[in-house]
Amino acid sequence: MLNSMKYATAMIVITLTSIAASPAIADPLKVVASFSIIADFAKNVGGDKVEITTLVGPNGDAHVYEPKPADAVAMSKADVVLVNGLHFEGFLARLVETSGSKASIAELTKGIKPLKMKAEFAEEGENHEGHATEEATHDHAAEADHDHAAEVDDGHDHGDIDPHAFQSVGNAKIYVANIADAFCQADAAACETYKSNAANYLATLDALDAEVKAAVAAIPADKRTIITSHDAFGYFEQEYGLTFHAPEGISTEADPSAADVAKLIQQIRQDKASAIFVENITNPRLIEQIAGETGLKVGGELYSDALSDADGQAATYVDLMRHNIATIKGAIGGS
Repeated sequence: MLNSMKYATAMIVITLTSIAASPAIADPLKVVASFSIIADFAKNVGGDKVEITTLVGPNGDAHVYEPKPADAVAMSKADVVLVNGLHFEGFLARLVETSGSKASIAELTKGIKPLKMKAEFAEEGENHEGHATEEATHDHAAEADHDHAAEVDDGHDHGDIDPHAFQSVGNAKIYVANIADAFCQADAAACETYKSNAANYLATLDALDAEVKAAVAAIPADKRTIITSHDAFGYFEQEYGLTFHAPEGISTEADPSAADVAKLIQQIRQDKASAIFVENITNPRLIEQIAGETGLKVGGELYSDALSDADGQAATYVDLMRHNIATIKGAIGGS
């Protein structure tokens, strides 16, 4: 009996010692992503080591988003905040101030050469010469610290810079690398996992880039001018060789004037645009009006600034790019 009690006691001591010696399971890194595309990048890099809160969700328009009280709570608890930068998130400065967040804010367009908005969307009284295929003369993504992120996103004004850099897969790869760096800085113990996840996803993006280029190459050169709701595809245009025109400029915040629409209709006829598309974040009414006046058939819906819902056609960034180019190609009739 005594021996049995000694054995039981020894086993309890061994068990408790083993539990004490086991490494504690680290809490997931609390990450806030400003909009759905960035959240998808973060999921691919972070995997199960991150807990992600998305501010502007699927089919949401970051240009006009107004933060909710829950957003401030999420920001206040975050370890890392991932933002696009280039004045894309007009709500960010107010949200950072309201939340009192001390999180590291990573501006993911750091290292990307921003493009200027197209000349037809330049505001009166400002010098916005050039097109979206020209590089901006200054790099708004040069800094990624807390104060800079608040400064560059103060208000909804994009200036003359196109913030939709993620519409180029090559740029998306820079976003991913910046996310991996931000996660490594915040959670050095899991850095190798983040780097490995990022490398795997970058290989997927390389394959995606090749797919998009092959699809565009199959579209006849004289049918590569298309119309979309707002000017969100400048980086796609530069990278892949399609030409995009839109009745709205970089932001969806302001409605185009009647003169702007008339000018676009004239340009559509002059350039012999091949197709016109609505976007998931914009009201289709204006595009349908332009289609009626030009005789173009609406070729489908493109995803510009946001993913679809989880059960939609663009639930991930890879799905988004594949859907967009397949929709464009299908409407134009490329082989």
